[in-house]
Parts: sequence; C-alpha cells; structure tokens
Amino acid sequence: MRRRADDQPGAALLVEAVLDALPSPTLLVDSSGTVLLANAAWQMAAEVIADDRFRVAVGGNYFALALQIRDDEHTRELVAGVREVSMGLRDSVTADYPVPLPSGTRWYHLQASRVDEAGSIVVTHTDVTTRVHAQRASAWQARHDALTGLPNRAYLHELIDADLAAPGRTPAVLFLDLDGFKEVNDSLGHDTGDDLLREVAARLTAAVRERDTVGRLGGDEFVILSRGCSAVDAAALAERLRATVERPFELAGRVIRLGASIGIAGTSGHRYLRSTDLVRDADLAMYSAKAAGRNRVHVFSPDLRDAAERRASLAAELRDALVRDELVLHYQPVVHLPTGRCTGMEALVRWQHPEHGLLQPGEFLPTAHAHDLMTPLARWVMTEATRQIAEWARIGIALVVAINISAEQFSSGTLVEDVFAALTTAGVPPELLVVELTETSVAEDPELAAEQMAELRRRGVEVSIDDFGSGFSSLAQLVSLPAGVLKIDRSLVNFTEGNRDRAAAAIAAVVALGQACGIRSLAEGVESAGQLALARELGCIFAQGFHIARPMPADDVPGWVLAHRDALAPAPPGEFAHFGVR
Repeated sequence: MRRRADDQPGAALLVEAVLDALPSPTLLVDSSGTVLLANAAWQMAAEVIADDRFRVAVGGNYFALALQIRDDEHTRELVAGVREVSMGLRDSVTADYPVPLPSGTRWYHLQASRVDEAGSIVVTHTDVTTRVHAQRASAWQARHDALTGLPNRAYLHELIDADLAAPGRTPAVLFLDLDGFKEVNDSLGHDTGDDLLREVAARLTAAVRERDTVGRLGGDEFVILSRGCSAVDAAALAERLRATVERPFELAGRVIRLGASIGIAGTSGHRYLRSTDLVRDADLAMYSAKAAGRNRVHVFSPDLRDAAERRASLAAELRDALVRDELVLHYQPVVHLPTGRCTGMEALVRWQHPEHGLLQPGEFLPTAHAHDLMTPLARWVMTEATRQIAEWARIGIALVVAINISAEQFSSGTLVEDVFAALTTAGVPPELLVVELTETSVAEDPELAAEQMAELRRRGVEVSIDDFGSGFSSLAQLVSLPAGVLKIDRSLVNFTEGNRDRAAAAIAAVVALGQACGIRSLAEGVESAGQLALARELGCIFAQGFHIARPMPADDVPGWVLAHRDALAPAPPGEFAHFGVR
C-alpha cells in the first residue's frame, strides 16, 4: 500500500488497513484524479495481469490511466461520471467495462464513491469476467437454436422487425421446409435426423450472402432473412438453396436425399409493418410450393392469404356444423360378387352448408385435418352410421356399414372405446360395422394401430385396408395389420382397353396376395360392366363403384335395395359377419 506523504500516520494506517481488507483492486483518488493509495489487491492484480499500464504509482493520474487502457466513448463517459462524484454532483457511479489484454478481454465492475468533503473518492474494480461470460452465454442461448446454432424464432422476428423499421429497407423472407425429413427420422432415428439438420444448416449458411441471415424456426423449418433483395435476387437465392439441399447427404453410412419447398414473401411491393405478417405470407407460399408437388419455389400473392382466411373461416363453420347437424352421410352400395347381392354400404360424409350447398369431402376434410377436427368428425360419423344401421334394421333391412378412420383417430388411442360407445348407444351388433383405414393413417405408430385393429376384430368389428395399390404399398404392413378386407385402388380397377392386360395382372396379384394372407379383396371404383366382369373373373369377393350405384342419401337406400332384391340371388349364410368395406 502506498500512502500520501501529508497523511497523519494514525489516519493513514487506518485507511490503508481498510482498503487492504477489500478483496477487490481499489484506489483512493483525489478530485483531480491523482492516485493517493492503491491497495494490496490492486498490486496483486497488476502482477497477475503483467501489464505495466496497471502498475500505477502514487501521484499518477487515474483518469489518464483509464483512457490509456481503453480510449472510447464509453470510457470517457465513465471518467466524466467519476469526476461528477468527486464534485458532489452524483452519489456514486457503477458500471461494467471491458479491459483488452493479451490473454483476452476481461470484464470489471467499477464502483466509485465520495469519501470526504475534499472530493476524494474510492474506486473499486471487481473482476466479473465469469459473470459476464455466463450472462452472454445465457443471452446467446435464449436467441439461438441449441441444435444448429442458428438464430431461433424469437431472434429471427427481432431481426426482421428491425429491418422492417429501418428507412429504405426492403427485406425478403424465404420460408424453407425440408421434403422427406420425416422419413429419415422414422427410418434412421432422431440422432441421425439431428445430424442431418446440422448439415442442412451449414449448407444454407454457406449458400446465402454475407448480409443475409439463416434461422431455424423448429423441426425441419428454416427462415432466411435476405436484406436489400429484389424479386429476381430472392428467386435466384431460393433456387440456390433448393439446389444445395438437393445434393446428397452422407450420414450414418448412407446416402440421404432431400428436397426443399420454399416460399418467398416481401418482394411484391407491399410494405410490411410486422415480422409475423411477413413470415406468415412466406409460410403460405411455402405450403403452396409443397401442394404443387414439393421441392419447388413459390412466391407469395394476396390470393394465398385470401384462401388461408377462407380455410380458417371454414374451420370455424365446420366446428359449428358438428353441433348444428349440418353434416350428413351418403351411402354407396357394395356388392358381393359371387352372388350379386348388395351386402353393405360405404358411409361417406357430406356437409349441407347453409350457403354453399352440399359440399363433398374434398372440400372440407383437408380443413378438418389442418384444424384438429378429424377425431370429433369421426365420432360424429360413428354415431350417425350406427344410428342409421339401427333405423334400417327396424324396417327389415340388415346392412353392414363401413366408416373411415383417420390417423388422428388411431393416435388418440380411443378408437375401440369410441366405436363400441357408438354401437352400444345405437343397440347395433358389432358385426354390422366396419372400420376402414389407409396405410398412411397407421404409419406414425403401426404397433398402436395394430393393437386397436386386433381388438376391434376380436370383439366382432371388421377392419378393411383402403386404396391398396396406390403409391407405395408396404407388404410388411399388410402382413402385420390384422385386417379382413383389402380394397384394390380404383387406379388399378378403372382400366381402359389399352391397358386391360396389365391391369388384370396387377389385380390378380393383389387378390392372390390377399388370399395368401387370409384377406378378401374388394374392387373399388368400378365404372363399367367390363371392369365389374374382370373383378369377378379375377376372384374379387366384393365390388363398388358408379357402375353399381352412386352414393345416395340414407332415405334412398331402402328403395334402392328393394328395387334390386328380386334380381339378385340371396347372400350365403354368415356372409354379413365377414364383410368388410369402407
């Protein structure tokens, strides 16, 4: 400790002892900035730092020392604040400041307080490097994606909002969704999926311009903020990003191929005020690219937003429709080919919209799927279909009715409970109801689906697999799923004379495959006498299609059945118990 020469020995010793007791490097400075005392912690810190600038001597100037270490606006403001404390204009000054050293920047917390009327001040310097680094790491983590290190959703919106607020800026946003990523996760596992996302992030970052920002919203969705970007530039950037994702990835000893559906917004001349609007429009454009065939680029246009608003409005109306009894079921007959007799009906949902008339499933089921309405819709169908079975039974018409089951219904885990609740309420035996599924509806959790299907069949409800032969058909799933009927997709059944032989070969193969698994076949989409004859010739047990009958309201079914009863032979005994269609 160094002391002033004019200090009283007793007072000086007391001050020295107090300052030396402080753990932080501390100086006693007079009103002009002259260093009067430096405690032992200061001297020790100076030795550790090994920088001559910190070896301050009594009589040296603290203010000059501070500016010598770091001469910038922040330091000058800090020195001015310490002077104000000395002059009595402020009670104290506290601030964190960086000190650049050869070993790296260290951070100190400065606190200055006046100690006498002469303007002397005590200035402590506490090393807070660890705290600052922890705070910065926490702040970085709060704004960045933990997996890829890219800006996260919150930080992206912050960056986009800042760019939108800047005068003269015209940012564009590209919304990128990977095509085929879910299949990678499902087949190779989430660890490989995470590695793939990191690789995609690195490629996207390398493909953009230096002034652009790549961020990850979550899952396999990425957003690119492109600053000062024209419509032509944005389109070129999107194609470059799509091409870089298309290049094969080599992970887990395998070659992985992906695509990218990309939407662009912000280049149409419309002035956006909020990042949420800009990202939303880019998202809408991305979904349009995906709907057009995937691995494409689409630029936002106002009609996409109008369509989205209509879908949202339709979803709200559909929720109300479930309560207001606006939904109806139409029924399409299914014929037992060996006898020619109608043995059941396929229940098809329709919406009697108060303004738009009778809507077909394709006009509202996608909306139901997107807004989590498939499960309540399926429960309504179960309730209405079983009620109708009971109603027909009361007038002497026994018909098996099949209903559709969605992926959401399987994943809910309540399928069996829902089915038997409807059967019990209507007083209908289980053998008069069939549930039908597609392979895609059980893809997310085949084991859970198989358990529920097996329980349904054990308790008397038949199960049918729909659309077999369209797209990818998994033989493994056909073997593992406990189904009783296999519906041959209309794309195979609805042949022309030019491809009759090839269609016949495909139908025969599916029929034989079903027979080998103990499953009967149903030809759907029969639209001509020739198609019906071929289905019967090749061993299909059931058939349905416009050639037999179009879907009809429930009130028309008894008349149709009675009109065809005399012309058709009786069904074999017990056939009802084994019938299964959609």
